[in-house]
Amino acid sequence: MSARRVTAAVAVAALASLLAVNAARADGPAISTPGAPTVVANEPHQLTLSWAPSAWVEPDTGQPINYEVQVPLGPNTYRFLGATTDTTITLTDLAPGTTYRIAIAARALGGYSDTSPATTVRTASGRATVSYLNLDWSPTNNQIQHLLKVTNTGTGPLDLSTVQLRYHLRFEGGNTSLVPNCDWAALGCGRIQQTVQFFVPPGGPSVLSTPAPPYPPPGTAVPGWVELTFTDGTLAPGQSTGPIQLRHHRHSWSTIDERDDPSWLAATGQWTSNDRITLDVDGVREFGDTYS
Repeated sequence: MSARRVTAAVAVAALASLLAVNAARADGPAISTPGAPTVVANEPHQLTLSWAPSAWVEPDTGQPINYEVQVPLGPNTYRFLGATTDTTITLTDLAPGTTYRIAIAARALGGYSDTSPATTVRTASGRATVSYLNLDWSPTNNQIQHLLKVTNTGTGPLDLSTVQLRYHLRFEGGNTSLVPNCDWAALGCGRIQQTVQFFVPPGGPSVLSTPAPPYPPPGTAVPGWVELTFTDGTLAPGQSTGPIQLRHHRHSWSTIDERDDPSWLAATGQWTSNDRITLDVDGVREFGDTYS
């Protein structure tokens, strides 16, 4: 799923011209803050939102107001989801079964608003969800250990051979060595295939890490994932795969810091719906978004 992220540097540059126009204003933004978005309709692969409109603060320039739909990621940093001149929008690029914090900002030629309060919404479930149980209470030892479970939340049979599940992580220090293991699975480890993939910095190819080549440069944090697929099997609606116990380590058994891994959640001793693990069915995202 594509995701456009606007960094602090880009956001500052984008606002520079607006700030110049409003430099003489000492009483804040030229446009009032739009209302927090409310959910009008929540269906798999489709989320409709509406919000109270903004207005020009005196003097009114008469310029049309545009609304940007955003996921706040940090100070002056957000993910852009869409834009409209209306006070309602239907988003179709969000993952089902995933929690998002969504806010609205108003922009116009010669003015801008503060960003609205964010609304947290969990999108309607798609054809499958992923449950996660972290078995490792120490995120800085030499192994990654957790249980995963796929559940059919659709209305028809789920062919497991069409399912592609990815546990997203970051290879700190540029060390892309990782050995994936299936210790036990209710449906049998023999029906589960795992592939480790990472993505080198610009200028280098994306490769499979068995064995890892002598790049990227040492010290570079490299994003990647452990991809899990199934050889066969079918789940009826409401049925799950049962627990799949996974354990990964480096070839050298050196320390792994999991705390910056997008899919990692601190151990609680409880199963949780981890929507930072992504799941596709027939190439369509049905669960999870690492930029939610």
